[in-house]
Amino acid sequence: MPEPSALSWDHPEGPPHATLILAHGAGAPMDSPFMARMAALLAARGVAVARFEFDYMARRRAEGVKAPPDRAPKLLARFQAVLEDVAGRAQGPLWVGGKSMGGRMATHLLAAPGTPAPAGAVVFGYPFHPPGKPERTRLDHFPDLTGPVLICQGERDPFGKREEVAGYPLPAALTLHWVFDGDHDLKPRKRSGGDQDANLAAAADRAAAFMSGAVFR
Repeated sequence: MPEPSALSWDHPEGPPHATLILAHGAGAPMDSPFMARMAALLAARGVAVARFEFDYMARRRAEGVKAPPDRAPKLLARFQAVLEDVAGRAQGPLWVGGKSMGGRMATHLLAAPGTPAPAGAVVFGYPFHPPGKPERTRLDHFPDLTGPVLICQGERDPFGKREEVAGYPLPAALTLHWVFDGDHDLKPRKRSGGDQDANLAAAADRAAAFMSGAVFR
C-alpha cells in the first residue's frame, strides 16, 4: 500500500504528451479499482498520471478510521500542494482531474487558478447534484473556468443523468462525453449489452485525445 503522502505514478512507454494529476472520489482511495484502471488506460494512451490522496483518506489508510471528507478549502489546499509538487516533474501540459469529488475539486482549481495554473481539467463522473436532488446543482463556479474541461459522464449517473444535465446552463469551455448506459463508475447494466471495460476504454480514449488538443462537438 502507498504511504499516506506518496504519489502513485503511471508512466507511458514513451515521452508523455500530457501529465494528469488524478484525484479520487469521496469514498474510495487512490488505488481503488476504478482509479487504478483509469490511470493505466491513460498511460497506455500517452498520458503520465499522478494519483494522490486527500488528507482524510490518507488518515483512513494510516489509522483505519473512516474519517469523512474534509471541507472544500482543505481539499483544495492539498490539491494545490500536489500541483505545485508535480509541476517541476511534469512533461507536456499539466492537467488536473479526478473521479467524482476529486474531479469537482479539479474544476474549482481551474476556476480560481493559483501558480502554476492547470492547462485544463478532466473529470470522470461529475457530481452535478446530490442523488435524487437535481435542483441542488454544483455549477456556481463553472462561469469562472479558465481552461477547457472534459466530463465523461455515465448516461444514468445518479449524480447527473443525461436528461437532467441537458437542462443545465453549461459554459462553452466544458465538453461532455456521455458514456453508454453508465452509472457513476461508468458501468452499464447487463441487459444494455454494454461492457464496463469498453466504457472505461472509450472514456480514456476521449480524455487522452482531449488533453492532446482535440476538439469535440
